[in-house]
Amino acid sequence: MKTRLDRLLESIDPAITLDLVSSRVDEALNSFNIKSAMIQNWGEFRNILTDFHWHVQRTVLRNRLSHSPDLEIEWGRCCEILLKEYGMNGEKAAFEITRTGAEGGLYRVLKSIARRLMEEFADNEISAKINHFWYPLSVDEQLAATDEYLQKYGHLLPPELTEGSAARIKADFEKVLKEHPRIIRRLRKIGRESS
Repeated sequence: MKTRLDRLLESIDPAITLDLVSSRVDEALNSFNIKSAMIQNWGEFRNILTDFHWHVQRTVLRNRLSHSPDLEIEWGRCCEILLKEYGMNGEKAAFEITRTGAEGGLYRVLKSIARRLMEEFADNEISAKINHFWYPLSVDEQLAATDEYLQKYGHLLPPELTEGSAARIKADFEKVLKEHPRIIRRLRKIGRESS
C-alpha cells in the first residue's frame, strides 16, 4: 500500500514535472517564428524577447493565459532572466549577442530564456505539490515522513547528510524533497547510459 510520501514522490517524478515541462518549453522554442536571426534594433529585440517569453508561458500552460500580456511586465521578467544568465547588464549583453550573431546569436538568447523558464515552471510545480503534502502534516507526521524517506532513499544522498541521526536532512527536508526529482532524473540518465 502506498503511503502519502509515496504518492507525493510519484506526483513529482521527473517524467511528470521536469521532463513534461522541458518538452513543452522545447515545443515553444521550436514553434516560435523568427524573421531574422540577427536583430540590429533595440526595440525589435525587446519586442521579440517579450513575445517569446509570453509564447513560452502560453505553450507550457496550454493557453490558459487568455489576456494580452503587459509588455512592461514581460520585459521586466525577461530582464530578470537575462541578468541571471549574462550577469549585470544582461539585457545589453544579450542584445550584443543578438546584434552580432556571436555565440549563437538570437537563438542562443531565446534558448537561455527557455531553459530558465523551464526551471522556474518545474520548480513552481514541484514546490506546490510539496507544500500541499507537507504543511497539513503534524510535527510527528513530518518526522515520520522524513524517516520513511531516509529508509527508502537515504542511500541516494551524500553520506555526510545521512550520518548519525541525519539532523541536517530532518532540519531541511523540504529542500531534499525539492531536489528529489533531479536526483531521480540523474540516476535514470546514468542507468540509460550504462545499458
